[in-house]
Amino acid sequence: MPDSEMLTAYAPASIGNVSLGFDLLGAALAPIDGAVLGDTVTVHPSDSFSLSVEGRFAHKLPGKPAENIVTRCYAFYLKALEAKGKSAKPLSLTLNKHLPVGSGLGSSASSIVAAFHGLNVYHGSPFSDDELLRMMGELEGSISGSVHYDNVAPCFLGGLSLMAESGDRVALPLPTFENWYWVVCYSGISVSTSAARKILPTAFSLADTIQFGRQLAVFIDALHRQDETLAASVMQDVIAEPHRKSLLPMFDESKAFALAQGALAFGISGSGPTVFAVTNELENAKVINSWLEKHYIQNDDGFSHICRINNDGAIANVASANKK
Repeated sequence: MPDSEMLTAYAPASIGNVSLGFDLLGAALAPIDGAVLGDTVTVHPSDSFSLSVEGRFAHKLPGKPAENIVTRCYAFYLKALEAKGKSAKPLSLTLNKHLPVGSGLGSSASSIVAAFHGLNVYHGSPFSDDELLRMMGELEGSISGSVHYDNVAPCFLGGLSLMAESGDRVALPLPTFENWYWVVCYSGISVSTSAARKILPTAFSLADTIQFGRQLAVFIDALHRQDETLAASVMQDVIAEPHRKSLLPMFDESKAFALAQGALAFGISGSGPTVFAVTNELENAKVINSWLEKHYIQNDDGFSHICRINNDGAIANVASANKK
């Protein structure tokens, strides 16, 4: 890419787990009103590296650039480039932080994906998607305490993903139902992934384990056969929700309302506190969205969106460095 050009990479928010697929399912999101629900990283030509941070939730991040996950992505990417016998171009980065930290919407994954995708495209895409995905997973794991891909994979690749982590395949794309609306509501409070994992038991009963496996298998089969009713019927979380819902004020009331308004499913997005409702009727989605805005949101940081599945994943746009 010419040194006179800059590049902006966008990475969408995502739902981890999707209720029934703990650490194994993830879905990328796109608000139907065109609102930005994801982070951007802009790569600028420069004489030396620097990082600036802006956006609605910039103040929630560490004040020192060296402590920002995007700086760590840059260092990781440069080391990987050197291992390939390639040199990095001098540049600076700008992170626009649209997603709240600890929201359950893949906030760290969005920053990580935008950074790696932007850096890779800027340098002529020397790394394959699978190579990049493994880098992203490693950086994400450094935050949460273990490597998992249920946010970075859909955020990067788009759509609904099943984490394979088998051979050279990290994630597998799954069919979706195009008529489904996904209402996602962030309450405004923060729940760290590591804290949400600590609240889970270290072992599960045989009955819960069998139910988890059955639901996941039936769900994937139903997706491939486009059996909407069957797929929705197994979207119940037997692993995390019974324990994590205690961290989320108004969760039970919100779930009861959504289901009474025709929601096909209702659950916790990732580690929470964001919740999501699935419905195949736009009017139902609007009613649920309005109720969640009024009753589930706890402070001014909260928001709610009606979304579809984002099938594009991370995207990068190039512009002249002289046009901002």
